Amino acid sequence: MSKVFVIDTDKRPLNPIHSAQARQLLRNGKAAVFRSFPFTLILKELCSKTVLPLRLKIDPGAKHTGIALINDASGEVVFAAELKHRGFAIRDALTSRRQLRRFRRARITRYRKPRFLNRTRPLGWLAPSLQSRIENIKTWVKKLSKIAHVVAISQELVRFDMQLMANPDIQGREYQQGTLAGYETREYLLEKWDRQCAYCGVKDVPFQVEHIHPQAKGGSNSITNLALSCEKCNTKKGTKDIKDFLKKDPSKLEKILKQAKRPLADAAAVNTTRFVLLEVLKATGLPVETGSGGLTKFNRSQQKLAKTHWIDAACVGQLTPILNIKGVKPLLITANGHGTRQSCRTDKYGFPNRHCSRTKFHFGFQTGDIVKSVVKTGKKVGEYIGRIATRTTGSFNISTRNGLVQGISYKTCKTIHKKDGYGYSS
Repeated sequence: MSKVFVIDTDKRPLNPIHSAQARQLLRNGKAAVFRSFPFTLILKELCSKTVLPLRLKIDPGAKHTGIALINDASGEVVFAAELKHRGFAIRDALTSRRQLRRFRRARITRYRKPRFLNRTRPLGWLAPSLQSRIENIKTWVKKLSKIAHVVAISQELVRFDMQLMANPDIQGREYQQGTLAGYETREYLLEKWDRQCAYCGVKDVPFQVEHIHPQAKGGSNSITNLALSCEKCNTKKGTKDIKDFLKKDPSKLEKILKQAKRPLADAAAVNTTRFVLLEVLKATGLPVETGSGGLTKFNRSQQKLAKTHWIDAACVGQLTPILNIKGVKPLLITANGHGTRQSCRTDKYGFPNRHCSRTKFHFGFQTGDIVKSVVKTGKKVGEYIGRIATRTTGSFNISTRNGLVQGISYKTCKTIHKKDGYGYSS
């Protein structure tokens, strides 16, 4: 099972413990809940024990990042999480704001003047949608380092080893034709061709790497000349040129040729942020090990593990022991942001139509806190746990798993977890 984090009276990390031990410490009054997500106890008495070192492994992605804490000596996965980023939400919000401002300028109404030429982007600037991913991961590295004895970090630096695919002899013949042969290329093609046959579109079948222009007729081994094909289509095509094979379907022919030449833009963008992330991780002062996505897949395949974000994270890097993942349940984390700085809400034309409260806290609570409310009288008798939306009147809304509950008094609410910009589930 996933372990429970423990810190001592000076807030220094101790060895994570089993959930049964945690319950016993709480029953005996020897510990108290320090944080709910991830669940952490703080001891009430001094404790001197040898603390085992842990390795933090990270598998960054465009939408989700896998996180795992590993005991390198035993291979035990102590903690696992999947972090969902809000990069696309940030992009859409910036696009919406830009469109509203341009629309108001076109109508010659009151607007903010364009400021296109008075801002210089600093060296290493990233778009806000990409920078948010870096900040999310940085935040969780800091959080976990405070409650666990992290001594090293492993990061999947690049999804695909582009240089290796372009130049097979970059690290010698043994590297290219050894146990890792084909993993980089195959993983790249799976992403590029959307994990389906390029010719018939079938999914969830064994795929073969196929030459678009056959080698028998002068086709090269370049990555731009490779595609994924099911066995049936590959056999049917044989050594035919693609123009002859698809002469009755010119639209599909054009689509495949266009797709073959197009670089994997998403992978390029992710690779850009990962090098920035590498510098952020190095700034922690901990040793950082890196590996490629092909190596991650190789490690996972060797141990016959399922493909999930957190398992991918546990398989990152050369230093991957035989993993013990029995009973591990990942914490699902969603980046929600810290609200908005808008002074008012607007309609679709950009005109203000709703008021925004200037006060963040009401009766000691703020929107986004996770609370527990026990209502004993009235129409809403029951126990509710979820995120709250505060009002100046003291009548709050609680978003529970079963839906929205309105009109809950602040007097019945008890804070479980203060708002930190993230949502949690398991």
